[in-house]
Amino acid sequence: MTVNANTVNIKSDEAYHHGDLRAAAIALGLEKLASQEVPDLGLRAIARELGVSATALYRHFAGKEALLEALAAEGIRQLGASQKAAAQRAGGGTAAFQATGVAYVEWAVANPALFALTFAGKTRPNLAMSDADGDENEAFRQLQAGISSVLPAMAPSADRASAAMHAWSLVHGLANLILAGQIDDDPQVIRSVVAHTFGLGGGAADCA
Repeated sequence: MTVNANTVNIKSDEAYHHGDLRAAAIALGLEKLASQEVPDLGLRAIARELGVSATALYRHFAGKEALLEALAAEGIRQLGASQKAAAQRAGGGTAAFQATGVAYVEWAVANPALFALTFAGKTRPNLAMSDADGDENEAFRQLQAGISSVLPAMAPSADRASAAMHAWSLVHGLANLILAGQIDDDPQVIRSVVAHTFGLGGGAADCA
């Protein structure tokens, strides 16, 4: 879901069909996060750039916090979709698990502002515990599948939960270290570090 803010030129509330205004506001918010160093995500600013009244936008979002929550939900959905695609390309098993870890880091580095927003605020996703359906939980499902590929099915639930936390912590920490400039954004390094999770080894080739 992307939009070029320069192309948004809606001059009346009636120009949007039901639900379109909410989607347009989220799309514009994503564009601002991607292109502006200090984006103004206030509802009045979003409404002004969309060419609608603030009142119209408040029908879809109770306030700025509600918009930020919607953007965070889109972020976790995008992350999950990226990981799912990486797993499918890898063909399953431990190779797919490693690929989802690499995809996590790569998505975070490519979307730093959205990544930060996704894991901030009151509605932070809990990738290690949630088991709900829906696209917004695809990242969890990929983590769950990865744990299943490296731990026996009879492993205690506490061990599986700890393993999930371990894997999540590794890629999340690696992404933040890269974004902070502490580690170079080197694809080979990312693949090598992720490959060491749970002693899988195998080097970078397994995640290519």
